[in-house]
Amino acid sequence: MDRGEPTEPVRAEEEREADVCVVGAGPAGLALALLLLRSGVRVTVLERSTALRREFHGEILQPGGQRVLDELGVLADARARGARALRGFQVVEHGRTVLDVDYARLGDPYGTLLALPQPHLLGALLDACRAHPGFTLLEGHRLAALVERRPGSPVTGAVSHGPGRVRTTVRAAVVVGADGRFSRTRVLAGIGAGRVDAFRQDVAWFALKAPGRATGHVRVHRGNGSAVLVHDTHPDRLRIGWTLPHGGWSRVAAGGVEAVRRDLRGILPQFADLLEEQLTALRQLTLLDVFAAHAEEWARDGLVLLGDSAHTHGPLGAQGINLALQDAAALHPVLVAALDDGAPTAERLAAHRERREPVAAAVHRMQRVQARALLGPATGPVAGLLRAVAAGLVAHTPVGGRITRRIAYGTDPVRVRADLFTGGPAAGAARRGAGRPVEAR
Repeated sequence: MDRGEPTEPVRAEEEREADVCVVGAGPAGLALALLLLRSGVRVTVLERSTALRREFHGEILQPGGQRVLDELGVLADARARGARALRGFQVVEHGRTVLDVDYARLGDPYGTLLALPQPHLLGALLDACRAHPGFTLLEGHRLAALVERRPGSPVTGAVSHGPGRVRTTVRAAVVVGADGRFSRTRVLAGIGAGRVDAFRQDVAWFALKAPGRATGHVRVHRGNGSAVLVHDTHPDRLRIGWTLPHGGWSRVAAGGVEAVRRDLRGILPQFADLLEEQLTALRQLTLLDVFAAHAEEWARDGLVLLGDSAHTHGPLGAQGINLALQDAAALHPVLVAALDDGAPTAERLAAHRERREPVAAAVHRMQRVQARALLGPATGPVAGLLRAVAAGLVAHTPVGGRITRRIAYGTDPVRVRADLFTGGPAAGAARRGAGRPVEAR
């Protein structure tokens, strides 16, 4: 049966075959697709947008994610499309830098943060995928159902509705849900998101044109009881994230755009002219609902969740894309081994969760601490003293270097398994017996 099948009519039907069907052409989905293609696996990607016209928020890439892209051979291409190298993180309070996390201490070749617009990253990954004959991208295709004989039986494909309401069924040994924090794959599988409102802030994002005003850092500006995240991005722009009390957007919106400009000018006086000239309507701000989530299950027979679909994080520490790329690199050998054996069962696919769940949990813990320390209100001289002590620890001691490296590469610094790459889909099919789906039990 096709769980989640809508009742409205469709105009035509198509059937396709793949070894793996990936839902979502974001960083996690396309990185995994490229890894699998290079291992001789046939991959079909379903993406509901067209020409990758998606909403993009996170674009800061940590060294760990840069290394995955480099080992995949796409980092140079992505950077050449336009990017900004940033020296590290700073916290600025009333115009004074109180914390400076310098990434140069990590050394070459990844001793910076990288502001890489997601269209540039996705374009580089997509071009690399298209170089492989086993790749199919179905754009404008919204996931409609998972193919199962009955609820709870192995997933053997996915159904999508594409342009013109054409119904397409992709038969595959494995379906990978890489469709983000509000994953439709997860919903159709009946898996709970495990949402936790662990943060006291939401973030309103916008961008300003700022030629000649680059800061060279990701900065958290504290003041007037609030905090604003600012970083350079390509081309000659500033990305700004204004933190608000969780659920407080309605109060802010009631004051109108002038009230927003007034509050932001108080925290970012150096950019007052840009705010006055360019921030002219509330619709320019995009509110990000900040929450943590940890899916109740990550794998079923023939189904696995990847990246934000399995675990969702806040924006602090720039971990979202980093985790997505490292998750893809970690899932790659698990899927190849399961496909080789013709047995992509929940038990086999659970190896991915066993490896990456502790990493996701560690990031959740770190972000809660960061949110309280960096975004929470000041509570007098004691809080200031604690921040000063932390700043000295991070900036001037070996412990600080280890903390920086852990943030940059994570607790599980995944490397790409290039030893699993093959000569193409024919070689992969020979190894896998044409990638037959797992049989229902």
